[in-house]
Amino acid sequence: MTPAYNEQEVLKLLQDEQTQRRGFEQVVAQYSEQLYWQIRRMVLSHDDANDLLQNTFLKAWMHIDYFRGDAKLSTWLYRLALNECLSFLSSTRNTTTLSLDDADTGTLHTLEGDSYFSGDRAQQLLQEALQTLPEKQRMVFNLKYYQEMKYEQMSDIFGTTVGALKASYHHAVKKIEKYLEKES
Repeated sequence: MTPAYNEQEVLKLLQDEQTQRRGFEQVVAQYSEQLYWQIRRMVLSHDDANDLLQNTFLKAWMHIDYFRGDAKLSTWLYRLALNECLSFLSSTRNTTTLSLDDADTGTLHTLEGDSYFSGDRAQQLLQEALQTLPEKQRMVFNLKYYQEMKYEQMSDIFGTTVGALKASYHHAVKKIEKYLEKES
């Protein structure tokens, strides 16, 4: 049986060169699944999500000595994952020269063709609606809706006020509702 994750103990392991690798292994074991799903909701593709998750942990490992402990380790990891997603989405948007209609079709084909996507039509519509949102609204919606993350923790991740995050979530919900009404 694996011992329960204790962030304070893990932070001590990470600060000592002799135990740093063991501490990081615990971090990876603790946060891999939730970070994967957060990334996956942003990029949709299983393969891209796996690549971005690996990049996130690689950056975390390379910069672990710079982690000061001002925020929770999970907040720092979410921030790294968020930056990886934004870079990836920006680079794919810059290399893709499709019309807006083609981009929506491409998103739909990505979802339909992904053998790891097991959602029904309602889930597919929700994912399509999410893809119409600006990146920040989509990320805020994903963290609040799927992860049930508190606005205060999101504030640390985004470096934005709680009020701005609440407004962003509210706007995202309204846009999703409008999209779903239009598609029904």
